[in-house]
Amino acid sequence: MTFKPAHLLVVLLATAVPAMAQTLATVNGKAIPAARIETVVKQLTAQGQQDSPQLRAAVKEQLIAREVFLQEADKSGITKNADVVAQLEMSRQDLIIRALMIEQLKKSPITDADIQAEYDKAKTQAGDKEYHVYHILLDKEDDAKALISKLKAGAKFEELAKQSKDTGSASRGGDLDWAVPAGFPPAFAQALSAMQKGQFTEAPVKTDAGFHIIKVDDVRPIKFPSLEELKQQIVSGLQQQKVQTYQQSLLKKAVVK
Repeated sequence: MTFKPAHLLVVLLATAVPAMAQTLATVNGKAIPAARIETVVKQLTAQGQQDSPQLRAAVKEQLIAREVFLQEADKSGITKNADVVAQLEMSRQDLIIRALMIEQLKKSPITDADIQAEYDKAKTQAGDKEYHVYHILLDKEDDAKALISKLKAGAKFEELAKQSKDTGSASRGGDLDWAVPAGFPPAFAQALSAMQKGQFTEAPVKTDAGFHIIKVDDVRPIKFPSLEELKQQIVSGLQQQKVQTYQQSLLKKAVVK
């Protein structure tokens, strides 16, 4: 079959348009794929930005600028610099590993049952009360016992707290603010849960940090956040746990010599 010139022009235009549509722009003869703008826009919309002609124009401008700068870096030899090459390899590895973890989470997604169970667990651990806690932290048990004797004799807790090795709370008279027992080490939490308003521990409480003298200034019912308020935090925590478990399983199976 023979095409007339007019027919040939139509065919050439029809085949050229899709090819042109695949190029975002050409910088010094090098084409920037149009798909690249879609990748960036997808990332930005995932972060909460709204897809719009203005956003795409800004992304296009940025991609063109990046190509200009990259071409200049290539001409200057920076892309062959050993440090740059090493950093590029690390970035490549980071990107691939992150994609692997995302893929694993897709295969094992967090369920509503998982979220509810974690919420219930956190609510139980928090209990139904919170305490306005003061403490004095010392290295030696005998020193803690000596201060407890002074407290029983009428010394002011806030004054004795200046001797605490916890310098952050010592300047506030030992004040740790309002907290729930679950926020402290087990031994501290157990002692705190058994105390009433106005009490201080009559024996030092040992943790990895040292020996504590604990005082409860006040107690009040706790208003635990709703599931909806904590949902995103719970999901993030569970995802992190899944990723860590997956990573550990891979490390255990690896043959390292």
